[in-house]
Amino acid sequence: MQIRVPPPPPPTASGGRADRRRSARPTPRGRLVAALTGLRDTLGPRLAPLAPYARRLRPRYPRPGRSGWRRWVPSWRQWLGAWLTSFGLLSLFLVVAYAATDIPTNLNTYATQQDNVYFWSDGTPMARTGWVQRQAMPLKDIPEDVRWAVLAAENESFYSDPGISVKGITRALWRTVGQGDTEGGSTITQQYVKNVYLNQNQTISRKFTEAMIALKLDNKMSKDEILEGYLNTSWFGRGTYGIQRASQAYYGKDVSKLNASEAAMLASLLKGAGLYDPTLSAANHKRAEERWTWILDRMVKIGKLSPAERAKYRTFPEPLKTARVYDTGKQSDYLVELAQQYAKKSAHISDKQFDLGGYQIYTTFDRKRESRLTDAVTKARKQAKQDDPKGVKTAHYGAASVATDGRIIAVYGGPDHRTQGFNESNASTVKAGSAFLPFVYAAGLEHGVHKTRSGPATPVTPQTLYNGDNGVPVTTPEGPYWDRSGKRVAAHNDGGQSYGQISLGKALAQSVNTPFMQLGMDTGLAKVRQTAEAAGLLPSSMGPQVPAMSLGNSTPSAIRMASGYATFAAQGQHTDPYSVLRITRNGSVVRMDTPTERRAVGAKVAQEVSQALTDSLLTAHPGAASPAAPTAGRTGAALPAGGKAGTTENDTAAWYAGTADSVSTAVVVYRMDLAKSLEPLPLKGLAGTTNDSVPYVIWAKATGLG
Repeated sequence: MQIRVPPPPPPTASGGRADRRRSARPTPRGRLVAALTGLRDTLGPRLAPLAPYARRLRPRYPRPGRSGWRRWVPSWRQWLGAWLTSFGLLSLFLVVAYAATDIPTNLNTYATQQDNVYFWSDGTPMARTGWVQRQAMPLKDIPEDVRWAVLAAENESFYSDPGISVKGITRALWRTVGQGDTEGGSTITQQYVKNVYLNQNQTISRKFTEAMIALKLDNKMSKDEILEGYLNTSWFGRGTYGIQRASQAYYGKDVSKLNASEAAMLASLLKGAGLYDPTLSAANHKRAEERWTWILDRMVKIGKLSPAERAKYRTFPEPLKTARVYDTGKQSDYLVELAQQYAKKSAHISDKQFDLGGYQIYTTFDRKRESRLTDAVTKARKQAKQDDPKGVKTAHYGAASVATDGRIIAVYGGPDHRTQGFNESNASTVKAGSAFLPFVYAAGLEHGVHKTRSGPATPVTPQTLYNGDNGVPVTTPEGPYWDRSGKRVAAHNDGGQSYGQISLGKALAQSVNTPFMQLGMDTGLAKVRQTAEAAGLLPSSMGPQVPAMSLGNSTPSAIRMASGYATFAAQGQHTDPYSVLRITRNGSVVRMDTPTERRAVGAKVAQEVSQALTDSLLTAHPGAASPAAPTAGRTGAALPAGGKAGTTENDTAAWYAGTADSVSTAVVVYRMDLAKSLEPLPLKGLAGTTNDSVPYVIWAKATGLG
């Protein structure tokens, strides 16, 4: 007897309605299967006719139905499939590489570094500094003939190509890989990328990176911007980078003045200046002439030079035998140093930015006056060497000429900057001595004197009398002045000579010291210092505020002494000395702070000081201040030249400072053994006599009066 066991009842849902809904949802795998099934059902019938062809394209290797070596030769279908696959993969790789390549943000510093050029006040080049001879030029300033000569030589399809040349790259790769050689295959865009962003290595990886960046750069920059960059960064030989420097090096003129023939010669250098500089060898000359001819003919072919214009250029444009280089030299180093310091400070240019170059610095230096001043000092040095060969080894000469409007016209900084680095004209080294008296005189005339501490100031005029005797005690309102050692201070004249009662104007003309030592005390040494600083002397050069201040215990530089005397010639108006008129960078004006004119002393006071200086010059050197060499005042009236000698108490320095033809010049001579100390040594006759001193002779020749 069989017993039937009923089937177990179906499980009941224990989770409720929500669980039932979740269990009814398809799983991700189910969704994928369903999608593929639907795609098969939809596309299957449509793709069915292609199935036989797909089976034929499917690689079956070695090939069935073939015998021998034929089994191993792919069919044309297999070749086609392999080519299409390779092309697809290569295209995908190039797309990914293009997307992954970025244009570098930091440029190749050497490729963009330029030199700085300094110009004389007349606009002619004076000196060039920097490691690289390059000056960038805006494209608008480069003639079209020059541009198209380069394009004809290097890349005539520049304005229509995508930034790269597939044919050129393929040829270059074949030469590099297949024959172990290198050959250019680059567009101008690629060459610019190589110059600015990459290095000069001839490798496949560098060429590939160059091409990718060139493609991107061509989409980011205009063609004119790329061409401008290329022309300013390419090497042309003779140590020059950029078309502007090349034009100056090979033809001695700016690029704006080149003609098509000269441009074609320069364009030939881009293929390799070592092979195409015609001045290097006869073989080079032949190559350069052939390429020059080819470039001009090419310009005609592409419609950038008419046959009539081409007919004008039958003779090869011979370049200069040597580059016209404006390099720094013996004196120009000192000028460059002054101008560079002023340019950085006034234009707020950092050292790093300045070193990148590209600045054109137009200085205030007058070529003729600089030459005259240098010749005068050189002659004095030569004479001193003959008179005292031993003593001249420690001799130092500093000189500077400053115009009444503050322009530094000329300086003598030393025999050679390469052997003596510090600038004598700008050094605060020795005391001013009696050359400081005009500032004391101006302070007394400007502020008056005080006979009592609390009383009002008494006016002073050039006719005011003071005791000019030697050894006169210096007094204060309370009585004699005592120094810290307990000794009474007395004033002394050169040579111990006494003059009795003498007017201040006459005392300055005759360089009598004693009246001015007392005048300084009566005016107030603070007022004397204030007047000297207002006239142009630096606070850092001022000496201790003791009676000796009036006799020149301060140590102004020759530049500042000349600037102070220029204030008197400028009717009491002072402008701080400056050495740069304007600055440009790659044709654009660089903003700079310019010194402003300010009132130092009253016009009447300045005129009275100038008159006393004229009397001083005429007293010591009759006929020197001739009407043929007037000094033009601010009012336009002609004033005679004037100046004053300066001596120090221990005969350690000799000065002459004065003004002629609206330019003040200060000259100082002293001895110092720099190998031992910075203490001045006695001159021992090196500076000549007081009335016919070496500083005066230099001053007279520099101003044209000697």
